[in-house]
Amino acid sequence: MKEPFIAAVPVLKKLEDAGFEAYFVGGSVRDFLLNKEINDVDIATSATPEEVKQIFSKTVDIGIEHGTVLVLFHDQSYEITTFRSEAEYEDFRRPKEVSFIRNLTEDLQRRDFTMNAIAMDKDGILIDPFNGQNSIKNQIIQTVGKAVDRFQEDALRMMRAVRFVSQLSFKIEKETLNALISLVHLLENIAVERKQAEFDKLLCGDDRKQALELILQTNIYSYLPGLSNKEDNIKLMFEYKLEKLNRCEMWSLLVYCLKIEKKGIEEFLRGWRIPLKEIREIQLILHYLYQRFETSWSSYDLYTAGKGIFVSVEVLYLVIKGIEDQNAIPHYLQVYEGLPIKKRSEMDVTGNDLMGWFNKTGGPWVKELLFKVEQAIIAGKIVNNKKIIKEWLMECNHN
Repeated sequence: MKEPFIAAVPVLKKLEDAGFEAYFVGGSVRDFLLNKEINDVDIATSATPEEVKQIFSKTVDIGIEHGTVLVLFHDQSYEITTFRSEAEYEDFRRPKEVSFIRNLTEDLQRRDFTMNAIAMDKDGILIDPFNGQNSIKNQIIQTVGKAVDRFQEDALRMMRAVRFVSQLSFKIEKETLNALISLVHLLENIAVERKQAEFDKLLCGDDRKQALELILQTNIYSYLPGLSNKEDNIKLMFEYKLEKLNRCEMWSLLVYCLKIEKKGIEEFLRGWRIPLKEIREIQLILHYLYQRFETSWSSYDLYTAGKGIFVSVEVLYLVIKGIEDQNAIPHYLQVYEGLPIKKRSEMDVTGNDLMGWFNKTGGPWVKELLFKVEQAIIAGKIVNNKKIIKEWLMECNHN
């Protein structure tokens, strides 16, 4: 056993000392068996939420109707969920009723895939009633029980299956894949926000290209915002090496392959419920990308784009052009780091300075003149020094 399990063992012991069962469950156990990095752990227990709250002095009700209590223990927080069974699902996404139970196997039985239905006790002993370890060994994504039943309970599990293909490089088991194809229309019932969360993770996995191919093969794409009837555009992504692209770069490449006009980019991304800040970042990447196709970077372009944007643009440019040049980005980084200023606020002159020097009230001329000074500083025509800037402006004005 390793961290963060070791740090959480006292939590399990405290529950057991109170007369209840407690286990590590879910993705953390799966990732432990895959020797992957684990950020946090989930704990399942036979104790009801109220019993959990009696055992621990500091708790927060974060999903108590579904049996989950956040426990604050030794400066750490742990989500502890009561063993539960779920009645018939409604809207193909949530159970009508949740019942708290005392049986671990019944609790594991309601989970999506066998690899996620493994529990581990405080001593590192595994409880695996559905052969999840075998699925992990064989790199197979297979539902717990009948795939048709699991997908009808929560249709988002179909996207989760494909997302795991991307993240784990596993294959979807035949019956599970067939059920996915036959029930894919149920994704109509799933909120865009939930689809976006899965698609985001899919776009960033090591095997994202295989996952995107599955999105097409299973017809999932027809139920995703703005992707219906875009099969040929999505296929364009397969021509590129995607593995090193980050999330915003992947979204930018998708928009590029979809050939969306500039005015339609925001509408498409809003349809995915992408946060506005990220929409602006993607728009900037695409703006400079199209500009990059026409010309190389000028010092002023590097300055206005900023380090993060121009690196993403250059990464995408090299990927789209199929260029393996390892020196392009370091070269432009060197140019960028050598710029006299990185943002307008670093200029040693303000609008008030200009109004005082020229004895004029404010107006559009101030912005225009600041822009002129900014360009001159970046181009190396003048030094970023108030006295020198004033002399230069007076000389320009006199001429």
